[in-house]
Amino acid sequence: MKPSFYERIGETVYREKLPNGLQICVLPKPEFAKSYAFFATRYGGMDTRFCLNGKWLDTPAGIAHYLEHKMFDTKEGNALQKLAQNGAEPNAFTSNAMTGYYFDSTRNFEENLAILLSFVSVPYFTEESVAKEQGIISQEIRMIEDDPDWQLYTRMLKALYQNSTARTPVAGSIESIKEITVQTLYDCHKAFYTPSNMILTVVGPVDPIHVVDIARRILPLDGGPVIARDYGTEPEEVAQKRTSIAVEVSTPQFLRGFKCRPAEEGEAYLRRQMIGEMACDILMGDSSPLYLRLYGEGRVNGSFGSAFEMMPGVAYLYAGGDCKEPEAVSDAIMEEAARLEREGIEEAYYQRVRRACLGSALRGLNSFENMAVTLTEGYFHGFDAFRFLQLFDSITKEDVAGFLKESIVEERSALSLVVPKA
Repeated sequence: MKPSFYERIGETVYREKLPNGLQICVLPKPEFAKSYAFFATRYGGMDTRFCLNGKWLDTPAGIAHYLEHKMFDTKEGNALQKLAQNGAEPNAFTSNAMTGYYFDSTRNFEENLAILLSFVSVPYFTEESVAKEQGIISQEIRMIEDDPDWQLYTRMLKALYQNSTARTPVAGSIESIKEITVQTLYDCHKAFYTPSNMILTVVGPVDPIHVVDIARRILPLDGGPVIARDYGTEPEEVAQKRTSIAVEVSTPQFLRGFKCRPAEEGEAYLRRQMIGEMACDILMGDSSPLYLRLYGEGRVNGSFGSAFEMMPGVAYLYAGGDCKEPEAVSDAIMEEAARLEREGIEEAYYQRVRRACLGSALRGLNSFENMAVTLTEGYFHGFDAFRFLQLFDSITKEDVAGFLKESIVEERSALSLVVPKA
């Protein structure tokens, strides 16, 4: 395995790509007792249309999440129970662009790793279990749809995007999951759960060579095909300027979303992510002039916040929270962006936000899970996540100001509202 030493953060990562295309990353932590393994595929809620064996397939919304649920079923029983009995704490998640299976344990690590690799790479579905899962996931969807925050966020995405599958909720809908069959699940597993589309990341007191040996022994020799995907062609214009729904809430809630320019793959992706996050803090972070003024006037409370997100082919910034005057506060965001463009970002304030963002990134190195997921996301997007300090050094105040000027504009924005029922 090839070691890479990152002097500025004091970490060494061992990497090797197997002949079947699987990327393996191991971050040894000999001074710790816990080990963490993360086995992920570049397949998520947005991957509903793809080409397999020369034929384009349109699959139901929510199938990646559905498949994640069913992957724990094996001919012998349930992999979750087997891992738990063996001293591990396993789980999984599905995002818009990735599905990950993981566990942490303080004993029996190599045995648990073999179990993880086995059940994720060998699917086992039956008509009965697939039908049963529809009822379980339908209940999950009903619970999620009753959440005002979920309504606010998903409606904002549908207002921002016209064609992109970013509009699609990861869990799908009650109607869409009824279309999922055993054959559809096998097709999606065959397309995306292949070594060349996956990465295994391990953090803990482990021997990198042993990790590679287990992966070689368990996983198939065939790496699988390269899958073309269609996320939809997206124009610059938003789908609609405003969306509103009345639900059982005591105070109105809002999100103002801004449709940003997507980032290119590679280090430009990571750099864009950091610039976007800094721009959020500059414009409306907890120490920003805007937040302090609105909070002091009683127009926002601790629920107010902002974030910058990127998915395949899309990027967006959004802000909001509970607010009695959502439209007035939304307008205040635009006014503050215009003021920053007119007057510039104060140097002392910029440096304070810069140090805070850097500190947050460094704190992430305290978490095995965060390091594994970060390395995985970097691999899928073509950058080395542990080079974040070098890229961070290259960011200037002008980069952040340029991002705000380009992104926080009326024609790129949409307002999502949740209001109390009359």
